Amino acid sequence: MKLITKIRLLLIFFMIALVVSGATAMPAETGLRWLMQYRDAMPDLMGNWLQTCYYALVDTNSKYPFLAYGYDWLAFAHFVIALSFIGPLKDPVKNIWIIEWQILCCIAVLPLAWIAGPIRQIPVFHILIDCSFGILGIIPLMICRNWIKKLSTK
Repeated sequence: MKLITKIRLLLIFFMIALVVSGATAMPAETGLRWLMQYRDAMPDLMGNWLQTCYYALVDTNSKYPFLAYGYDWLAFAHFVIALSFIGPLKDPVKNIWIIEWQILCCIAVLPLAWIAGPIRQIPVFHILIDCSFGILGIIPLMICRNWIKKLSTK
């Protein structure tokens, strides 16, 4: 397979992952209601936390439904970030800076999670899950960056 094709496929995968991740933010209450069906299969700490989150969302959405608009904007941000990869899809070498910027964004997830998490009373296991998005996100981006560097020397 040609290197340019591999780069584009990896970028498309990353874009789809961002869109799917963002889309799950909009129906947060519905998603947690579904997840609560499996509460007994979860470790107690996780199950208790997710149940607390679910009850908080139900209560908040019933009293202040406009606050869920923040979840819509979170989803929108994921969609816009995915769109930022259109440049590298068209011309990876010229737009490598976008990949490098996204790598920095993945790194920035870590301090945000470790600073804001405790302030918002987020349990450590959930902070680690949030950090995993930055850590796992950086892997395909680094691979893509390396492939683009190779492509630029051809």
